[in-house]
Amino acid sequence: MSAHTMRIDPRQLATLVGSRLCHDLVSPIGAIGNGIELLELSDDFPGLTQTPEMRLIADSVSAAQNRLQSFRIAFGHASSDQSITTAQLKKLLSGMMAHRRIKVDLIAYGTFPHDHIRMVLLATMCLEHALSKGGNVTVRHSETGWKLTADAEETRADTALWAWLDQTETPPQRNPSPSPSEVQFLLLAEAAADCGRALSWELTGRGAGIAF
Repeated sequence: MSAHTMRIDPRQLATLVGSRLCHDLVSPIGAIGNGIELLELSDDFPGLTQTPEMRLIADSVSAAQNRLQSFRIAFGHASSDQSITTAQLKKLLSGMMAHRRIKVDLIAYGTFPHDHIRMVLLATMCLEHALSKGGNVTVRHSETGWKLTADAEETRADTALWAWLDQTETPPQRNPSPSPSEVQFLLLAEAAADCGRALSWELTGRGAGIAF
């Protein structure tokens, strides 16, 4: 290989891998969902789909499908020339938090760039991490940008983790290496930098907020 061979940016490579994984998982999970629907329509197994075991499978498949749709945007390749409507965003947020103890309210109107919605989903995942015992999240869009706020009886107040959202070279008290379940914090900071968006956050014992 030539020493001058162009190499792909690691961040772009990561988003392409994320897109590929989500794309390849959608089909088999969708097939399982279709199979469950066929069982529900069949007369050969009366009462089968109403058993606790089948309802658990059906609910799990539905939750996986909804999360995958959100993951495709949050962890996949985001193109600035693509757009997402408010109705689509509402469906993505609802699907992401389905079967969780978190209620999401969306206050937004219009159509938004794909890369901005990616930031919204990543920010929602950051708030989800803080609301380990459940709570409420409000996603609001205005002329000044996006503001996401969360409130709960108790939050996971890990300021060292949230310091990854600080857009400085050496933020104080930063976690050395987030776990896989915390990767959204790194990705949100990178996405904000790529979009040229200023990112701010706050975290208290009973609430959290992210704005950009």
